[in-house]
Amino acid sequence: MKLPVKAAILCVAGTLSIGAASADDLIPGVARRLTTAQYTRVIADTFGPTIKIGGRFDPDVRIDGLIEVGAAQVSLSSTSLAQYDAMARSIATQVLNEENRVTMLPCQPASATAADDACAAKFLSRVGASLFRRPLTPVEIAHQVKTAATATEKVKDFYQGLSLTLASMLTAPEFLFRIESVEADPANKGGYRLDDAGKATRLSFFLWDGAPDAELLRAAQKGELDTPRGLDKQITRMMASPRLKDGVRAFFDDMLQLAGMEDVMKDGTLFPKFNAQMTTEAREQTLRTIVAVVTAPKGDYREIFTTKKTFLTAGLASIYKVQLPFDAPIGAPDYWKPYEFAQDDPRAGILMQTSFVTMNSHPGRSSPTLRGKALREVLLCQKVPAPPADVNFTIVQDTSNPIYKTARERLKAHAVNPVCAGCHKLIDPMGLALENFDGGGSYRTAENGVKIDTSGEFDGVKFTDGAGLGRVLHDNQAIPSCLVQRLTAYGLGRTPAKNEAWVEALKAAFAKDGYNVPALMRSLALTPEFYRATPTEIKAASNTH
Repeated sequence: MKLPVKAAILCVAGTLSIGAASADDLIPGVARRLTTAQYTRVIADTFGPTIKIGGRFDPDVRIDGLIEVGAAQVSLSSTSLAQYDAMARSIATQVLNEENRVTMLPCQPASATAADDACAAKFLSRVGASLFRRPLTPVEIAHQVKTAATATEKVKDFYQGLSLTLASMLTAPEFLFRIESVEADPANKGGYRLDDAGKATRLSFFLWDGAPDAELLRAAQKGELDTPRGLDKQITRMMASPRLKDGVRAFFDDMLQLAGMEDVMKDGTLFPKFNAQMTTEAREQTLRTIVAVVTAPKGDYREIFTTKKTFLTAGLASIYKVQLPFDAPIGAPDYWKPYEFAQDDPRAGILMQTSFVTMNSHPGRSSPTLRGKALREVLLCQKVPAPPADVNFTIVQDTSNPIYKTARERLKAHAVNPVCAGCHKLIDPMGLALENFDGGGSYRTAENGVKIDTSGEFDGVKFTDGAGLGRVLHDNQAIPSCLVQRLTAYGLGRTPAKNEAWVEALKAAFAKDGYNVPALMRSLALTPEFYRATPTEIKAASNTH
């Protein structure tokens, strides 16, 4: 039984064409706006990688540490719609221009200057299923075909008329939002679950960070996702696909908040090697490292904190001051090569990579406080209170202070304020362990001529340096527990309630499976609760405007 829940996202969509379906015909359980990366991926999957996306996206919103949670709580302003409309027109024009229409269209119109309903229907039904993440109904196809015919009559050009219709589909809520529709849950009286199309959408974006493929849509149409056997079959197939790495990559990019690298700026005088290209490469290095570790056979998530293996470009190698064989032709762009730091090299794990230490630093100096705060909030799921508004940061910021020459000394002097001491006791010891890395990511042993002390303690376990901190985090149970919490929230689009029994069961299974991330993703995707929708979610989706 379908729920007649009104899709209030139409309130922000203005006069956009969404097909023949009325607002009352749409059945959102959870409506998540496509992130910038997902929008780009769906366009590439539908029309190929040569289609250029011009324009500016609204910033993705991060809630409870994740953009995927924020995506379920945002709508569109009139300004946003104008931007999406401009992008849609550009994409549609490219798809149906003289160069691309031969490969994009499954047919040729009888006349280039008149409507051809049969040809239009073939094209619009095919791309519609990809864009809307479900097959279009006969009524919707008829509506879109009629729209194309009307436009063609006005412009006297079949391709332009079809282009205008495609542009309207690219600005429809069904495309811009992942509308996961719901139905009554027969196994949970009074409860709701995602319907077939909703399950396919959630599953595909979770495992692949992209729209369902044709096979998954067919399985959904046949009701196979409602059976344990059918669901298991599709999950097994999808996890065997190379696209699983896209899903793993997207999750860690979100969880580690690596989009923050786009905003990193450094003092060029102090850090001359760090530039805009380095921000892109540093983010990529961390993602490549993580994906290689966690998707390896029997890969252990915790090893991302201790691994010596990574990937480098010539530019990053100069930051790390290591030799990287470069055998490409002179003038060729940097390319990635596997690299393993020597056992006596101080670097190990992602926390000592350029991305983490530069993103959690100031433009002109390192910051144990920012680094420690990120460790607590991002990797341990612990909230660190914001500092009081009237705190004096003069001592901490003065890196040329003749008395307090190192960050440890400056923080100790700063933390005499009892208001600050509590939080700094939580975050500074971990952040100070990474003080051998300056604000630009380069290794150092001293600051202002004084040897840097990187020793500390976490949960009663002592360490002497950043590598030691990595080993301590590797063995701390709060690390995998936080990952399960984050992955669950990422898939659901909401943060699960504290101590939910089924989430606790996932944590136990994660440990039993050797902290293998793909195994955890599979367990989560097979869990009935992953496809259930709460009344709160449904109400929120109905009030998106």
